[in-house]
Amino acid sequence: MNSSSQIKKVAGIGGGIIGSSWVVLFALKGKDITLYARSEESVNRQKKTIEDNLEFLLDNGVIDSKDDVGKKITYTTDLEAAVTDADFIQESGPEKLEFKQEILARIESCARTDAIIATSASTLPLDMITEKAIHPERCIGGHPYNPPHLIPLVEITKTEKTSPEVIKIAKDFYVELGKEPVVLQKACPGYICNRLQLAVFREMIDLVERGVCTVEEADRALTFGPAIRWAIFGHNMVMQVANKNGIKGMMDMLAGGYNLCADIASWDTLPEDYGDKAQAAVNEIMKNNPDEIGHTNAEIAAYRDRMLIDILKLHHKF
Repeated sequence: MNSSSQIKKVAGIGGGIIGSSWVVLFALKGKDITLYARSEESVNRQKKTIEDNLEFLLDNGVIDSKDDVGKKITYTTDLEAAVTDADFIQESGPEKLEFKQEILARIESCARTDAIIATSASTLPLDMITEKAIHPERCIGGHPYNPPHLIPLVEITKTEKTSPEVIKIAKDFYVELGKEPVVLQKACPGYICNRLQLAVFREMIDLVERGVCTVEEADRALTFGPAIRWAIFGHNMVMQVANKNGIKGMMDMLAGGYNLCADIASWDTLPEDYGDKAQAAVNEIMKNNPDEIGHTNAEIAAYRDRMLIDILKLHHKF
């Protein structure tokens, strides 16, 4: 394979929230996609999740027909049947090294040698996953942001053995799917965005633990402050337009004033009791939410996805 235009058939290995969401995206973009799950029970769960996702997209004006998208999807409990004719394979199984290595070996035993194999792994290093691979040159990391059928980001990881051609084809393919791929130039635990969001979360925890603000106030400050700008630009561009002399001017201004960096949280282990404290606070927030936002995880996730669609329409992604 020498071009992303040759990718017609896709295999999705593993369901769950991520795997089923990938399937929706592939089908939405007109690809024939076969989803492999280990049992009929699992297949039925994935069908229900995918059906719910398609219903949501229909209700929110993203698609005109569930049937047109749904007919692109095939389900199977036979791994060989899923991958034998696949041009691109997206694995989304459990985040366990032993599983990733085992399923990769099984995929390689029956996939075409020119098929690209991507793993949705979110923390495991690709060189460990592909340590025993027969053809590590065609293996990449394709880590999505949840839910993959809505959020455009995909982080592509590679090893020293990954073929540059494979990286290019995979990147082009993800772009054709409407994704916004970024390629990590070297291995990095947690990749890019997990680290960015954890840095913000660490500071948020620290502010709450120090009594500067409550959990609810920290969330509200982020939601109606930086997060609104971040939905438009990354932080470097936010800094660029915030100062008449651009980001360099902003950096000079920050360097000349109070050194905030000296007071930023720097601890490397999470406070043991923060989970209980935050959960109690979030439960209260959920209880007092407006009905439009919802009071359960499912209701709030649906509200989130409706808002995501509105934002993505502004970015011309739908």
